[in-house]
Amino acid sequence: MLFDMDGTLVDSERLWDTGLQELAAHYGGTLSEPARLAMVGTSMAVSMEILHTDLAQPWRDPADSTAWLERRVAELFLTELRWRPGALALVQAVRAVPIPTALVTSTARSLVEVALNTLGRDTFDVIVCGDEVTATKPDPVPYLTAARLLDVPINRCVAIEDSPTGVASALAAGASVLAVPSVVPIDPVDGVHLLETLTGVDLELLGGLLAPLDLPR
Repeated sequence: MLFDMDGTLVDSERLWDTGLQELAAHYGGTLSEPARLAMVGTSMAVSMEILHTDLAQPWRDPADSTAWLERRVAELFLTELRWRPGALALVQAVRAVPIPTALVTSTARSLVEVALNTLGRDTFDVIVCGDEVTATKPDPVPYLTAARLLDVPINRCVAIEDSPTGVASALAAGASVLAVPSVVPIDPVDGVHLLETLTGVDLELLGGLLAPLDLPR
């Protein structure tokens, strides 16, 4: 099982929204809704490019913006990070079997370490962070890396995602995909099972997504 983090397991997109709006205000501007939505699921580098373009301030240093935003979001993670509906129960069910699990996120390791205070440091066998891979979502590299580290063929993996960018990454890698949109709608496509929530998702449903994997029923 390959889990995305932001918007999938934890309700963190609202915290990113707070940080991004505060960063825009710090620069004397306001982040537009289309720009904010375009950032969902992308790398920090892409998000900062979108922000600077949206504010018509291309001269801003992306490194400074990233550092400012990550400091603020870390503060928010410490006090306001919450599981999304059904996410904790699903993770616990998967771990009880146990099934090999990975966290596959575009978020930097420093922030993931803060999030693990909520998620649990022993929850995942492997953690793949956005600043530790050669390419980020929608490139397949993050999911291929997770499968390799778990020593499991990617076609025997189910990825759980919330954004079109993440879904594209998982599909390109060759994983089956369970998608639960959080902020941005996801269009129905072959290979993607769409749900409104993770509540009620069980091993039987996951086994149906990936028939070759021998999951308890």
